[in-house]
Amino acid sequence: MPQPTIRETVLPDPDCGPYGIAAGPDGALWVTLVRSGGVARVSADGTHTAYPLPVVGGFPSMITAGPDEALWFTLHQANAVGRIAPDGEVTLHPLPTAAGPVGITLGVDGALWFVEIAAGQLGRITTDGRIEEFPLTDRAARPHAIVADPAGGCWFTEWAANRIGHVTAGGRVDGYDLPTPGSEPHGLAVLPDGTVHAALESGAIAHLTPA
Repeated sequence: MPQPTIRETVLPDPDCGPYGIAAGPDGALWVTLVRSGGVARVSADGTHTAYPLPVVGGFPSMITAGPDEALWFTLHQANAVGRIAPDGEVTLHPLPTAAGPVGITLGVDGALWFVEIAAGQLGRITTDGRIEEFPLTDRAARPHAIVADPAGGCWFTEWAANRIGHVTAGGRVDGYDLPTPGSEPHGLAVLPDGTVHAALESGAIAHLTPA
């Protein structure tokens, strides 16, 4: 079997802390830097540029491409959602609650959906900056990751509640308990057939087939 080619791009700050990564509309990769507090653009040939953020210690976390030719990311400790344009221009949108946002995804409705791990809520922000929040029934569930549902709404993990949740485009939230206690679900993905797959810190993968 042919072996893959692996190449590393070394960023100028060895302690910058690369974290979230997403493909941008410009063909480059965009990476959040949790320790240095910036966002980096890495082109296919390895050329890279780091853009500082207008906040210190914000802990930029996950990042995703938006519908507006920009990248959107969460700032976990700055309690905000950020937008960075291909030219590096940054706009921050403060959240109305002490939310601690982490995961973020582009929904099929064209808005950015994110999880508020500290507040036990989900959030939705439109490209013009309008923010809605949807509290979970269990505010201690600590939602962690979120991914768009091709059929509408989003799926998300409830790390502390041992559940996989779903939110409709209108904000209705449903939860599905995992069969093994203490599974600690983190990242998740939805396959083209609609099945949901979540990585469990307990050492397994959960598979959920929607009704």
